[in-house]
Amino acid sequence: MKTLYLDLFSGISGDMFIGALIDLGVEVRRLERELDKMKLDGWHVHVLHQQKSGIAGVKFDVHVHRGQGHGHPHHSHHDHHHDDSRNFAEIKRLISRSRLSNWVKKKSSAVFRRIAEAEGKIHGLPPARVHFHEVGAVDSIVDIVGACIALELLGKPRVVASPVIEGVGWVDCAHGRFPIPAPATLAILGARGIGLTQCDEPHELVTPTGAALLAEFAESFGPMQNLVAGKTGFGLGTRENKTRPNVLRAVLGKASTIQNPKSRVETTGSPKRDWETDTIAVLETNLDDTNPEILGHFVETALTAGALDVFYTPVQMKKNRPGVLLTVLCAESEADRFSEMILCETSAFGVRRTVAERRKLRREFVDVKTTYGRITVKLGKFNEKVVQAAPEFESCKKLAARAKIPLKRVYDAANRAIRTKE
Repeated sequence: MKTLYLDLFSGISGDMFIGALIDLGVEVRRLERELDKMKLDGWHVHVLHQQKSGIAGVKFDVHVHRGQGHGHPHHSHHDHHHDDSRNFAEIKRLISRSRLSNWVKKKSSAVFRRIAEAEGKIHGLPPARVHFHEVGAVDSIVDIVGACIALELLGKPRVVASPVIEGVGWVDCAHGRFPIPAPATLAILGARGIGLTQCDEPHELVTPTGAALLAEFAESFGPMQNLVAGKTGFGLGTRENKTRPNVLRAVLGKASTIQNPKSRVETTGSPKRDWETDTIAVLETNLDDTNPEILGHFVETALTAGALDVFYTPVQMKKNRPGVLLTVLCAESEADRFSEMILCETSAFGVRRTVAERRKLRREFVDVKTTYGRITVKLGKFNEKVVQAAPEFESCKKLAARAKIPLKRVYDAANRAIRTKE
């Protein structure tokens, strides 16, 4: 699956995000054609290929026609109170009535909801009644819906991001002067549990729109991990920053995932080892009141849904109750999905999550000949030597059923064939 990595060394805004995606190959004409489905008057987009701090990228601007808002390109979501401010309920209606794809409707409404909930908390209003002074006018509707369309045109890649970097100083909002980060930006990131680090750049780097896009789409935040970069795009901001280029770098590539790990030779210390390494999520919960039949069903459900392994360990719990420790191993990006499954399908009230590194032998499958027929064997190699060999169960089971003999005899024949082969 394609992965989009957002490098937030200079923050993020809606227009920088769209600029970066256009630089990655999203066609402007197709983007505009989709945006037109909203039947929203009084705007057009400007797309310029320029340079910022010597970096070539795309500057995306929404120009709002006079009488429809600013009457000039928007460069920040904190400029002025817009004449045409809309509340969240109206924006949702505008989106749902359009001919946009269901995915874009769902995602853009979800991004707006995050802003409405944050603003609602700040001003003591229910989300539906929140008026979008900074992000309610035409320019920001185009930004948010345009960002979702651009992601869809890019093939809906999974999105991961670097740690979020914000500047320092003050920003002028519709409600007055506030220290950076703006209250809405803090509330949006906080609601999703995203950390924020300030640097010494004396400007706002993360806008509420940028924060809401991150909160909706980014699965995780951290340095690049096993990312094979295919294309890199740069979305250009408006400012000349003092400490860093005002650009958003977006890297579109493939992650070497657990399902298809790339062999990596470890070079920390000697001797070299050619085992494979990856990271997985380990989810655990202690249960003393779940029906065993439900637990049995859960194992099947989780394995069918793509868990790497599911198992129980007997434990003694408080009040001397016998219980089980349920453990699910899964890909890091799937941890939230399986946590939800545990909470909804067992009696668990909480799930512990850790990330574990694995060291794995490189695997190969070979066929060996036995008197009962061919059997598939899994080999584990370490530094080019076979250190493990195991007959595959399904292969043995099939031959045992065909020859009407005990499974054990087929296993013995397979192991003899492996020894001969060695």
